[in-house]
Amino acid sequence: MKRIISILLAALLILAALAGCSSGKISGSVSTNGSTSMEKVIGILSEQFMNDHAGVTITYDATGSGPGIEAVANGTSDIGLASRDLKAEEAEKGLVSTTVALDGIAIIVNEKSSVRDLTVEQIAAIFTGEYTDWADFGGSGEIACIGREAGSGTRDGFESITKTKDKCVLKQELTSTGAVIAAVQSSENAIGYASFAAVEGQTGIRVLTVNGVTCTADHIADGSYLIQRPFNLITRKDAKLSDAAQAFFDYMTSPDAAGLITKAGAVPVAK
Repeated sequence: MKRIISILLAALLILAALAGCSSGKISGSVSTNGSTSMEKVIGILSEQFMNDHAGVTITYDATGSGPGIEAVANGTSDIGLASRDLKAEEAEKGLVSTTVALDGIAIIVNEKSSVRDLTVEQIAAIFTGEYTDWADFGGSGEIACIGREAGSGTRDGFESITKTKDKCVLKQELTSTGAVIAAVQSSENAIGYASFAAVEGQTGIRVLTVNGVTCTADHIADGSYLIQRPFNLITRKDAKLSDAAQAFFDYMTSPDAAGLITKAGAVPVAK
């Protein structure tokens, strides 16, 4: 009898384990790496996902788009974060890009600046050194251009749209979105570019209109705000994600994440 009871108990334990597996409970760690501009988006999505799935831990390494893409290519990160499209040589490494949101690249000046609006052409001329004094735009003082480092998705997007690739003359070249904002906050004559998702609510700066169009979620979504770029998730074609990483990827690209992406200041593509 005891043997029969033991067998029955063992069978019940096995059934319970199988039931647990089939219930969809997810556990494990997920590593993300890349764009500093995507910090708010990845932060709010990972926090919600970990709240919903207590067995999952998600990490974020803010290294910039280029290093994040490389981390996926060499297998040291599950999901890369890039605020630009893949370059041909990156795609040739077997990488694939999935757009999760759109983001405007805000053109920012110090709050004490008298400048309110610039055209795309004027912005390009300022950053390439054609104009060096704010007097040409109704202000005063020598213009100090603040930009991002090589490999930055924000820099790539800005230079692609303004057609200033490898032509910018920068007073400071910084390694994060936050550093650019801080530099503009501290210099009355500064102009810089930063993620729309990062500048909302910031004091000490002014976000310029571009060609008369404000940098807002609606204007990014309808394309009328011209200086914008994608927020992309980077994965490998030939490597299957872990169950936890796949579940997180599926969540980020689903309509369920749209509200949180909007809350983080970006424009979701899944609605």
